[in-house]
Amino acid sequence: MTKLFGTDGIRGRANVHPMTCETALKTGRAAALLAQELGQEQVVIGKDTRISGDMLEAALAAGAASAGVGVGLAGVIPTPGVAFLTAHLKGVGAGIVISASHNPFYDNGIKIFQKGGIKLTDEQENAIETNIREPHIVPRDKVGKISIIPDALEMYAHFLLDKFPFRKLSSRIKLVVDASNGAACDICHLVFHDQLFDAVFIHDGPDGFNINKDCGSQHTRDLQEQVLSRKADLGIAFDGDADRMIAVDEMGNEITGDRILAICAIHAKTKNQLKNNIVVSTIMSNIGLSKALETLGIDHVKTGVGDRKVLEEMKRSGAIMGGEDSGHMIFLEDHTTGDGILSSLRLLAVMAETGQSLATLAQIMRVYPQVLKNITVNASRPDFTQIAPIARTIEQVETQLAGKGRVLVRYSGTQPLLRVMVEGPEKEVTEACCEKICQAIRENI
Repeated sequence: MTKLFGTDGIRGRANVHPMTCETALKTGRAAALLAQELGQEQVVIGKDTRISGDMLEAALAAGAASAGVGVGLAGVIPTPGVAFLTAHLKGVGAGIVISASHNPFYDNGIKIFQKGGIKLTDEQENAIETNIREPHIVPRDKVGKISIIPDALEMYAHFLLDKFPFRKLSSRIKLVVDASNGAACDICHLVFHDQLFDAVFIHDGPDGFNINKDCGSQHTRDLQEQVLSRKADLGIAFDGDADRMIAVDEMGNEITGDRILAICAIHAKTKNQLKNNIVVSTIMSNIGLSKALETLGIDHVKTGVGDRKVLEEMKRSGAIMGGEDSGHMIFLEDHTTGDGILSSLRLLAVMAETGQSLATLAQIMRVYPQVLKNITVNASRPDFTQIAPIARTIEQVETQLAGKGRVLVRYSGTQPLLRVMVEGPEKEVTEACCEKICQAIRENI
């Protein structure tokens, strides 16, 4: 039986199994049972701007209320905003997010936080999935009340800004904010307001269909053009649920998660605030991040792909800073989960405190050329390390790079694909090395 939960909740095409009203109803009930097991009687629900969000919100709320739990509707709010409300509102035992993150509008998803704004454990996730497939019978004489949380965004904005002394700036930082027509559209105006920043907003007019469409963290061309034409200090782009962020410097260059992590980590170390002197990222991080951190004496721990794995390793190792090149960044002393707006404020604080431009700060890390190719393979997924021609080719490429690059070959967790990633000192060399490995895979699998 196919699992409902993937690496980040349930996700799929809206109104098609599993992303249906029926599934949402049962998921709402299962989340309510989790809240009750944790001794709480409230559930919070937030969503992004997709046309299907209202439909799924209604089903989730009905399911939770049918289990006798009160439901607070936060409306359009980033995923980390739901985590914040789950941690700070009295009596809340679960937070539910309706979003498919950076996917197109026709997809949607359901993510769940437990009490305290923390992601579910594997055991809790399995229990919820069991309750979705085999719903518990709930008392018919107890029904929860569904109500709106009127000040959800204001509370979240105060939580974010309370950590940073931007009111003391002698001059406002000039920035362009791309809200990706998603969950950041309203909150970004509350956070980057004109008393603190000189901000211009783009792609902040959602219509239910334009979320992530040629905008946001995965499509920064408009943002780059706006930063240059307005002579802004930087640009900030969020994804659909605003848990990730990509920046653009004053020269129009895209600054991804690895370099933002390096900038923030080095600044924290300078201030003796990098607890345990550790930064956590995934195996997909650019080799330049490892080299930059090594040069500055910061320990670098790598995990498997996914912000959940990053968070697990951060808790295990005692790190307070970690993330992915995609723009998911976690600052555990500030929040329980990755937060694109919080990451933006962290970066802005470094610029304000150092007086340096983003382009100057970004020079701390050299980005090595990276080529990633996907090869379709059969469903048997043979161990490619035991296939001599492939293993030999990988070894030859690694020898050729000789410490000036790296090779990562791995199967996709969701598709019949073998992913080949090569980093090297020069683009042409890197592309040739990647194609050499891909050709060996095509000929032997």
